This record gives sequence, C-alpha cells and structure tokens, in this order.
Amino acid sequence: MKHIYQKGKDLSKPTLLLLHGTGGNELDLMPLAGMIDEDASVLSVRGNVLENGMPRFFKRLAEGVFDEEDLIFRTKELNQFLNEAAEQYEFDRDNMIAIGYSNGANIAASLLLHYENSLKGAILHHPMVPRRNMALPDLTGKSVFIAAGTNDPICSPQESEELYSLLEQANATVELHWENRGHQLTADEVAAAAKWYQNK
Repeated sequence: MKHIYQKGKDLSKPTLLLLHGTGGNELDLMPLAGMIDEDASVLSVRGNVLENGMPRFFKRLAEGVFDEEDLIFRTKELNQFLNEAAEQYEFDRDNMIAIGYSNGANIAASLLLHYENSLKGAILHHPMVPRRNMALPDLTGKSVFIAAGTNDPICSPQESEELYSLLEQANATVELHWENRGHQLTADEVAAAAKWYQNK
C-alpha cells in the first residue's frame, strides 16, 4: 500500500496510523499527527480503492451503504500491511493508535472489530458503523475517541451513538465528543482528541 513512514523522536510512544477520508491521500492528515503527538512515529497510508478517481479504503454501493465483502477483504489487507510495515520499519506492532477521518475512521473501526489486537486505540473523526450483526471482539484495554457532528449529513448522530454503544459492548473505553457542526474535520475536535490522547 502506498504510504509514508516517519520515525519519531520517542520510540516508546505509539506509532500513529493515519487514515484519510474519501478523495484524500497519505499527506492529508500529517499535520494532525503533529498536533496529537509531535514525538511519535507516523505511518500514513493511502487507500487502495478508487471511486471515480478518488482514493478510498473500501468500496461502497451508495452513500452510506458499504460493500461488506470488500470491507472485510480490505480490512484484512490493511491489517496484513501493518504487520509487514512493523517488521520493515521496526516499530512495536502492539503499540499503534489509528487516527482516521470519515472513510479512514470507518476502516479503523473495522480493524478494531475484526482484529481485536490490530490497534491499541483509535481516534475516529466522523465514523460510521462499519458492520452490523457481527460477533463482537473483546476490546478490553483499548481506548477509542469518537468525534461527531450534531448536523453531520453523512454520518448521523444516531450512527455515532450506535458505534459508541457497540465499542462499549466490546469492552473498549470510549469517549464520544460532539461538535455542533457537519461532516468537516474541525480544529476544536482535533484539540479535544489531542487532550484525550495526552490523558491516555
């Protein structure tokens, strides 16, 4: 997978996995990593799927309707890539926190739900529920921050609350942060995510 790896100043810190939104690329969220933890290593990945020329992490059938088969396949592909990247760049595979926005947040949530040891935690900006009616993993010890917009036209507040509930049922420690905004990634929610991360 196309990616950027930047070795951090402090290798005891988590490696930050950056996952962009639809139409983004591996450069998009690099500024976010610095706001969250400027000393951490960063692995920023580009989605392998193209939708009308726009990179994504998995296919969808329509707005808000995921291609479940492709989601499962791409989640497995990303998890395998992370295993290989950890070997190649010699970072601790068990100490990785995802920062995802929109489509990137969805694949990060999918990683947690399908591979319980894939991430130590995640910062999910405007995520949806990746899959319903699946057996939940045991996410004891995992921490998740969800940033959501009360007026988000793509990801409804109910969707954010449902994901929060699912992750809690899987024993993760979850914080749900609301902004009175739409689907855009705001400075306020990034600041809230940084504060959450520092407290963790």
